[in-house]
Amino acid sequence: MSARSGGCMCGAVRFTARDVPAQAGACHCEMCRRWTGSALIGVTVPLENVTWEDETHLGRIQSSDWAERGFCTRCGSGMFFRVTMESAYSGDLELPIGVFDEADGFEMTNEIYIDVKPDSFAYEGQAGRKLMTRAECHAKFGVLAEQTD
Repeated sequence: MSARSGGCMCGAVRFTARDVPAQAGACHCEMCRRWTGSALIGVTVPLENVTWEDETHLGRIQSSDWAERGFCTRCGSGMFFRVTMESAYSGDLELPIGVFDEADGFEMTNEIYIDVKPDSFAYEGQAGRKLMTRAECHAKFGVLAEQTD
């Protein structure tokens, strides 16, 4: 784990994240695909480990009953996903690896909603990667299973 800095496309939103793990994952749910234009490939960092330089242009949208997404209000870059509903998964930020200044060094260790992944998406090195279907995600995340994706 290490510290990494990053920001949006126009530079209005900047952050530093401490103890960033090297393990990344991909989410193929319909909402993440619409938000990113592809899969969300991100890394989970505790909220308290992320320091925003200036939140003036950091917008938030409650994207479902249980989660919000952060974005730059100037350029629209997606900055984070966060579960807001009280659960074991609330509080952490899922930071897209593309917002880091240095996006090398991450290893994709899991993919979720694999059963709704478009057939045109393919990633190298799938051996050993944990794959979860929509039903498996809903079972694991419990409280979120009753909500829409």
